Amino acid sequence: MAEARFVPLLDWEERPVEEMRRRAREFYDEMRRRRTVRQFADRPVPRAIIEDCLRAAGTAPSGANLQPWHFVVVGDAAIKAKIREAAELEESEFYHHRAPKEWLEALAPLGTDEHKPYLEAAPWLIAVFGQRYGVTPSGGRVAHYYVQESVGIAAGFFIAALHHAGLVTLTHTPSPMGFLNDLLGRPHSEKPFLLLVVGYPALDARVPDIDKKPLEAIVTFV
Repeated sequence: MAEARFVPLLDWEERPVEEMRRRAREFYDEMRRRRTVRQFADRPVPRAIIEDCLRAAGTAPSGANLQPWHFVVVGDAAIKAKIREAAELEESEFYHHRAPKEWLEALAPLGTDEHKPYLEAAPWLIAVFGQRYGVTPSGGRVAHYYVQESVGIAAGFFIAALHHAGLVTLTHTPSPMGFLNDLLGRPHSEKPFLLLVVGYPALDARVPDIDKKPLEAIVTFV
């Protein structure tokens, strides 16, 4: 068993309380402008921007620091077309056969259906995978802990970084998503977590007229 090693905490910077209040409010003001977008422009986005946002995602905390995530960045038009075809097949089954009435009623205010043109229109699709276990060079398994939680936090960091950079996103979760393993050549040890659509909004992009719950509805101080 490896011994724990510690180094001094050098990168943390204490800030005056008033500056902390300002920064917290500014971050909230920036994040509340984030909207899920379903109409994307086909304008290119430099790969370097995506790479830095992925670096930010990779700073997320994880169970035992095992970082059980893998991101597949898709820019190839042919692969995006195959992903759209497979996703729309699953979504058609969902909307017309598998989804219970209550779920469809919950989705109704968002105006969604099985048609997903943004999967080809957007310049980047990022498939986020959770590694259910690691694999050693000799083929042995390494247990991973809190995979869903860890990958969810990393995905949240990634979405925030993309918004901060000036891009828009859509979290797409067709169910089931096993086709992503096949199309992207990912091993059985990985399970698709979500498919993130990334780019610029179309000039005529529209978003649902919805709002977020107020603080008192989501928080309890004790």
